[in-house]
Amino acid sequence: MVYLKEKPFYLTDDEIRWVEETIAGMTAEEKVSQLFCLIAYDSAEEYLLDLAKRVKPGGVMCRPMPAEDALEAVRTLQDNSGIPMLIAANLERGGAGVISDIGTNMGSPLAVGATDDIETAARLGTICGREGGAVGCNWSFAPIIDIDYNFRNPITNVRTFGSDPARVTRMGVSYVKALQKEGLAVSVKHFPGDGVDERDQHLVTSVNTQSCDEWDATFGAAYKASIDAGALTVMIGHISHPAYSRKLVPGIKDKDIMPASLAPEMVTTLLKERLGFNGLIVTDATTMAGMTIPMPREKAVPQTIAAGCDMFLFTKNLEEDMEYMRKGVEDGVITPERLHNALSKILGLKAALKLHRKQAEGTLVPGLDALKAHRDEHVGWAKDCADKAITLVKEEEGVLPLTPSKYKRVLLYAIESEQGFAYSVRVGTAQLFTDALRGEGFEVDVFEPSQGFEGRMDPYKSVTEKYDLILYIANMGTRSNQTTVRIEWTLPFGANVPIYMESVPTVFISVENPYHLLDVPRVKTFINTYASTDIMLEALMDKITGRSSFKGISPIDPFCGMWDTRL
Repeated sequence: MVYLKEKPFYLTDDEIRWVEETIAGMTAEEKVSQLFCLIAYDSAEEYLLDLAKRVKPGGVMCRPMPAEDALEAVRTLQDNSGIPMLIAANLERGGAGVISDIGTNMGSPLAVGATDDIETAARLGTICGREGGAVGCNWSFAPIIDIDYNFRNPITNVRTFGSDPARVTRMGVSYVKALQKEGLAVSVKHFPGDGVDERDQHLVTSVNTQSCDEWDATFGAAYKASIDAGALTVMIGHISHPAYSRKLVPGIKDKDIMPASLAPEMVTTLLKERLGFNGLIVTDATTMAGMTIPMPREKAVPQTIAAGCDMFLFTKNLEEDMEYMRKGVEDGVITPERLHNALSKILGLKAALKLHRKQAEGTLVPGLDALKAHRDEHVGWAKDCADKAITLVKEEEGVLPLTPSKYKRVLLYAIESEQGFAYSVRVGTAQLFTDALRGEGFEVDVFEPSQGFEGRMDPYKSVTEKYDLILYIANMGTRSNQTTVRIEWTLPFGANVPIYMESVPTVFISVENPYHLLDVPRVKTFINTYASTDIMLEALMDKITGRSSFKGISPIDPFCGMWDTRL
């Protein structure tokens, strides 16, 4: 296990001895179980005790839950586990990725990208490390270093640092260093890189269509930078890269080009050998169709480990998937050498995080004191991020700032998703914004469509003569299992489409998806905030009323490559 002395583990002889002795003491069943990272949705004791005592996985990912529940869930798992567990969370936006009530939501990674400030990315990593660590998380499924090349991609969107590879690389490295300084491990994702395809790997095996040279200069450079910065783990997406599969496996047939999670040429040859990554490799969620479509599941489950991944994230059916993995070991799909290597990486990560020492000391779950001690500082950082991120994409001369003396009567159009990805989009944002406008002294009417058809619709003048300003507030976030993020206009005949722009000053504000200009190209004043948090909405109000200037630098092309969106 000489490689455990090297980057990124840097284990001592004593720590390597603990790894070796722990593996030697495992039964064949326990070795298979250690390959799995499962899931906890809440602090339900019966379920968690079953995981810890019977299933004995190598790790568990926690979904967002109240702080006390998160503490209780992690305590239950760690107190009843012989080998300390890796406890993961999607710490993409802050502690809110695991703590739903008092965790800080810094804003989306795209908001961080819009600040163009690597210190803000470092602050994000620090918040995630401090707050996640307070409830016992030791593994962050972040940073996302996907590059948002395709504005139609329904998943990358505000979850990335943007579409500029250099900015994504800088911010990814900044997050890696800051979070791991707090004693947690990052998992840089989603290798070999999402954001090129417009499809969703939850629903189909998506494709990175770049040439090898293009990939080397963009995604490859971003991964190499995070690896060089000491990233402890990498997450593998269910994303294929045909150019590299063809280069590394000459003569490979198209039907045999697999998603990276099943492709040894991507995980072992490209990531480990060519990029020099020596840390732990985990699959993305194996419940995604992108992994299961190209291969029968009984073959796909062990193939992930055979391909070079070390841990298997989630299951579709716990007992069935564990049986598939056991059979893969018994049949030699997973060789003894590959199994031992995977286990040594899993235990090596735990040793690098000092989990075995913390278990002996009883300090695996520190408690909320650290979170509370830094609460004011974290909120201050989130406010600074919001101030620097909100972007005035385009502006009609003389329209801003918005004041009641200038625009007393406002017609507001609300466009909202019913739900968003994970904890990001908050339904009801439009009402909060409406209340804030009224609090500023504006008279606000919320648009309600008439039911008239041709010849019976409300007169054009019923709007142009009644209102001084038209405001759109769009709160449409991306989410898993969604293939498009486009505005669906109200019946009849797109009743809420912006048609009064040449008669009434019109401002369109998107608090989530930065690409709405595609559907409202001739809107003359357009603002992106990249998140719908209270802090972001407060900063937005300061910007539009002139109390604060716009500072954001768009991290993507909000014009979607179209000529008319610039009008």
